[in-house]
Amino acid sequence: MKQLFGYIVILCSIPILLLIGNAAWKEMAKAEQYEQLIKRSIELPEVTSTSPITLYDANSKIFSEEYTEWSQPLALDEIPEIAKQLFIYSEDESFYQHIGFDVSAIARALIANKSEQSIQQGGSTITQQLVRMRYLTTDKTYERKLMELFYAYEIEKSFSKDEIFEMYLNEMYFSNQVYGIGAAATFYFNRPLSKLSIAEIAFISAIPNNPSLYDPVVHFENTKSRQERLIDKLTEHRVITADEANTFKNKPIQLNIKQKAQQYPSYSTFVLQELKWLIAEQTGYREKIDNTSDKLEKEFLQLELQKKTEAILRQGVHVYTALQPDKQRQDEAAINQILPKTDLQASATIIDNETREVISIFGGKNYRKHDLHRAFQSPRQPGSAFKPISVFAPYFEETSATPYSIVNGGPYCVGNFCPDNYGRIWYNNITVETAFKNSINTSALRLFNSIGVDTAFRYINRFNFESIIEKDRTFAAALGGLTYGVTSLEMADAYSSFIDGYYLPVHSIRKVTDLTGETIFSWSHKREEIWSASTTKTMRSLLNETVATGTGRGLYSSSGYIGAKTGTTNEFKDYWVAGLTNDYTAAVWIGYDQPRSMEAIERAKIHFSIFNAITE
Repeated sequence: MKQLFGYIVILCSIPILLLIGNAAWKEMAKAEQYEQLIKRSIELPEVTSTSPITLYDANSKIFSEEYTEWSQPLALDEIPEIAKQLFIYSEDESFYQHIGFDVSAIARALIANKSEQSIQQGGSTITQQLVRMRYLTTDKTYERKLMELFYAYEIEKSFSKDEIFEMYLNEMYFSNQVYGIGAAATFYFNRPLSKLSIAEIAFISAIPNNPSLYDPVVHFENTKSRQERLIDKLTEHRVITADEANTFKNKPIQLNIKQKAQQYPSYSTFVLQELKWLIAEQTGYREKIDNTSDKLEKEFLQLELQKKTEAILRQGVHVYTALQPDKQRQDEAAINQILPKTDLQASATIIDNETREVISIFGGKNYRKHDLHRAFQSPRQPGSAFKPISVFAPYFEETSATPYSIVNGGPYCVGNFCPDNYGRIWYNNITVETAFKNSINTSALRLFNSIGVDTAFRYINRFNFESIIEKDRTFAAALGGLTYGVTSLEMADAYSSFIDGYYLPVHSIRKVTDLTGETIFSWSHKREEIWSASTTKTMRSLLNETVATGTGRGLYSSSGYIGAKTGTTNEFKDYWVAGLTNDYTAAVWIGYDQPRSMEAIERAKIHFSIFNAITE
């Protein structure tokens, strides 16, 4: 009976074994691919100090000095022994014995994670931490963890333990854009590492474990508490005595932060992001990444781009921008004053019509450096503000229709998509102008359907809508129904085509020079005709009529012309105004970071007040 049972088990196991075997072969092939790509990307970095990225306004005056990273690399023998011990004993006691990863630590982590049903513990060695800092994201997935082990093993084969430890100590993040223990010493105490006391070395050594939680500028007490725990580690390993530990813990810590020019953080944050876009564009990486469907290859191209960008910026560059400091200051003050003292947020982008440059940008209420920048990082549903781009301008471009052509405003469905009009008000035959200025959804959908999704997106895709994806090619897009939405930067960019029918992607950067003054990067100034003269004239007239007698009543300008379109999304979660005057093109969004209804403040028209303030 036992023998028969054994045969049954074996027979039942054959399909499972075949399945496992097939998966194993696939994983082996994938592993070989990983190994080749990893070997391609692993190299010993050139260790250099960094120079600042200096930002200049439209008047060529410095308004910000930025460090993509503040770094002052040190050789391992220049780093005090006590600093090395602090990291070895707190992070990876078996560093000099393992092969890049600690099998027993991983086993413990797997057991803990299984009980938690998520990845909480990583069992990470110093080598693995170096891998994450240099090559991978910190996402807690098993796929990323596997990649981390591949990298750690390859690094251990390529470099000595001392080389790995030196790289680790020079590349750790110490918060506030500071990288490496040498830079941390000069940034936080304005003295070289060799001149710090043991208490001060332990203090900065506390930061990398959690740079946000232990940022001494913001959470000094948290950093001090961890410093004391690190000093206890030295006592446990008999590096210092208990009496010495108490002395070091009680020694006052006085920060002496390195000062640098830091004005207009909302604008400078955007410039730094645009600088990365510019480098990606002009080094050819943007095209390579866009044209690669293989996820693994895309990841490595992004890694190469990151390393290329860091190498360029580390040398120091001068970035000349279109910032108009007075306007930026006035716009920020006006918007912050208009917004109520609640968690209501806003973003705004202001373009100079003559130059097509971003001269002012608002990333959020009381914006601070490295906050979420809502003007370019937070796409939201645009609602009817999208209709000029998605429906009406393409419709006039593709047909012989005029603003006085007739369209029905009654109930209308395309498949299962049956939008309502605002207030569930239905119309009979109306002019296209009436449909536009009163934002009649069913009329807009009829016009969109008449030209077709493909034709509409042929125009939409000519603009820089980064968050619009393939699955957005639906009829809902006619009314601004998108998967992720758009940003105020993208809306202002697209609306700038209504200045004269031509499109030049808007930018804040005029040129980038090296430290000798030679121009190394600048955007192309080639303009493309998007709308014919007839379509442009019609759209400007419709936008103007919307302000005069439609949903834009309450907007105004002393420039001689104003045209705009409003947008309100489902359940009043987003309010938009996008439009232009003779001088400026602008887009304004207001809403909550965690979307919720704003119906209670609809009549206040806060977004109108903001638009009026920034376009004057």
